[in-house]
Amino acid sequence: MRTSKVLISFGLIGLALGFSPAAGLDGTPTPDGAVVTVPLSNADRSNLGRAAPIAVVPVAPMAVQPRPTPFEALRSGTQALREGKPDEAVSSLEYAAGQGVPGAMWKLGRMYADGDGVDKNKLRAFEYFQNLTKAHAYDPPGTPQARFVANAFVSLGQIYLEGIPETSVKPDPSRARQMFSYAASYFGDPDAQYYLARLFLDGAGGAKDARQAVKWLGLAANKGQYQAQAALGAVLFEGKEVARQSAMGLFWLTVAKDSAGPSERWIADTYSRAFAKASDDERALAYRYLENWLRSRRQ
Repeated sequence: MRTSKVLISFGLIGLALGFSPAAGLDGTPTPDGAVVTVPLSNADRSNLGRAAPIAVVPVAPMAVQPRPTPFEALRSGTQALREGKPDEAVSSLEYAAGQGVPGAMWKLGRMYADGDGVDKNKLRAFEYFQNLTKAHAYDPPGTPQARFVANAFVSLGQIYLEGIPETSVKPDPSRARQMFSYAASYFGDPDAQYYLARLFLDGAGGAKDARQAVKWLGLAANKGQYQAQAALGAVLFEGKEVARQSAMGLFWLTVAKDSAGPSERWIADTYSRAFAKASDDERALAYRYLENWLRSRRQ
């Protein structure tokens, strides 16, 4: 009994050291032809007979969760942001943005520009807006993603007006005018038209041109951009650099006043000053313009 255990131990050690199992424990020949026989006691034989066979248990493969599509990631990120889960939102939106989804690129830019769910970071916002405009500048106007691209141009223009302190993005009104001009002309974006008109009125980033300003303000005003309506109304009512149209100016100021929120105090103040200066005839004509405007909007 003791001898058999010693021999078995030596056999196991040989296997562990990498030796070929040439000396079989059941009497198989070794390389030199010798046969090694291990005597077993009756107890050993009895135990071997009762040994349970090794069962093979199948292992089910781990289920692999499919990755969401880029547009599913955009929806998931937007939903997570509404639910107050900014980390989850950023993760999903970054995945969608990395796949080139315009809505995700724009949303991340706005989040970093406004500090919405993330720390405010104008440089990161600038990078997202810039990547979006580079990749989708020639997308057809009127497509679902066109409004995101147009707003990215507007956002870049606003950043260029002020620059970003301690970065390579310096104030550049000329570059801002280019951004606004492209979005205003190619995409017909009313916000871009308004900001471009302001630059023409102020002569920032290029020549001062009141006629061009009125043209762009008129386009934006007719699309319901209330800041453009107020600016156009002020220019026409005063008539300092263009032909004076006081009643038309008062009409646009009235429309803008009704659309502006309480934070746009300058619009209400401009309207009040114009109304106080206007004659009864000018007020009456402005009212008729307003009636026609409202009627056309209802049709």
